[in-house]
Amino acid sequence: MSIFRFPLLVWMGIAVLIISLGIRQSFGIFLTPMVESFGTGREFFSLAIAVQNLLFGLFQPLVGMAADRYGASKVMALGAIAYGSGLLMTALTTEPNWLFVSLGALVGLGLSATSYVIVLGAVARAVPPQHTAKAFGLTTAAGSFGMFAVIPGAQAMLHQFDWRFTMELFALICTLMIAFASFVKPACPSQPSEVLPEQTLKQALKEASAHRGYWFIHLGFFVCGFHVMFIATHLPAYLADQGLSAQVAAMALAYVGIFNIFGSYFWGLLGDHFDKRYVMSGLYLMRTGVIAAFVTLPVTEHTAALFGGAIGFCWLGTVPLTSGLVRQIFGARYLSTLYGLVFFTHQLGSFLGAWVGGLIFDHYGSYQPIWWTTVVMAALAAVLHLPINARPVPRLQLQPA
Repeated sequence: MSIFRFPLLVWMGIAVLIISLGIRQSFGIFLTPMVESFGTGREFFSLAIAVQNLLFGLFQPLVGMAADRYGASKVMALGAIAYGSGLLMTALTTEPNWLFVSLGALVGLGLSATSYVIVLGAVARAVPPQHTAKAFGLTTAAGSFGMFAVIPGAQAMLHQFDWRFTMELFALICTLMIAFASFVKPACPSQPSEVLPEQTLKQALKEASAHRGYWFIHLGFFVCGFHVMFIATHLPAYLADQGLSAQVAAMALAYVGIFNIFGSYFWGLLGDHFDKRYVMSGLYLMRTGVIAAFVTLPVTEHTAALFGGAIGFCWLGTVPLTSGLVRQIFGARYLSTLYGLVFFTHQLGSFLGAWVGGLIFDHYGSYQPIWWTTVVMAALAAVLHLPINARPVPRLQLQPA
């Protein structure tokens, strides 16, 4: 199947992802200037980002249900408004406690309506099952371009102006998401091969909750969330502690973004040709080795760049594989809801990764304990995916191929 079959739905959704996730992944480079501006410790900023990620996940199932019922376009437009409002309020506030409302609650709500869950839910109904992981990989990869495109520009703006002006510019850019979202129309009907007996949302939730593999998927994605937000939030500060410049830190995150483009599509492509469970285990084993090597070797400009590229290659490859597993097992009808619940667990991990990173540093004066924790978690996640029963549920197996 050609990737251009639904160009407006797919490419406009990708445009929203580029802006939404590009801005989100840049928040780590704001840690030092914002902490200096407000006179707080790193834990305070980390907790604000942690609240953002927790609410991002908490809103996700509700937003997914709304998208399944009313269509992705309206939900994404409202999310873009909340996102931009939160960024603007962050730029204007002089009271640090307001960051929990602006950078935490409003941006968290905006992210929940403009990120992968909503876009992938629309894409899932536009492609046949055998191409799902590849389509998800393409969407994830292209959306990841935002991280590469936004972070160096944001660092340049911080250097030339200040963090408040940069936040105001981000708020203005969010208005573009409203325009792009208008082209992500309600998804097409399910493909002929997936004409299913009528199922209610309540029945779908009951079916998923009784499936042991669904809970293993939750646990694996929890680990992913912990990794992603700990690294995105604290890597710039960690590199600065090792004597490296802010520009080196920004480029390391940019390498994460650019290699994630290739990695997301690569892992998604593998997921269409091999068992997604084993592909996912391989991805987490790669993370285990990459993180262990980074915290063992001396930290230099070269190792920072190598780490950015290597961890980027397995950064969000979990998205097409995880969403593909949920789609493979339960079908596309309620994917936004079921994957939204899995994504909430991911954001619980993100909450802890962002917050505990700052907590550990403020307590011990070092990130080493949390780095080694991420290594152990990656190894456990590799094992968790092996016993998942990835066969479609019986009502899907009964349908004609």
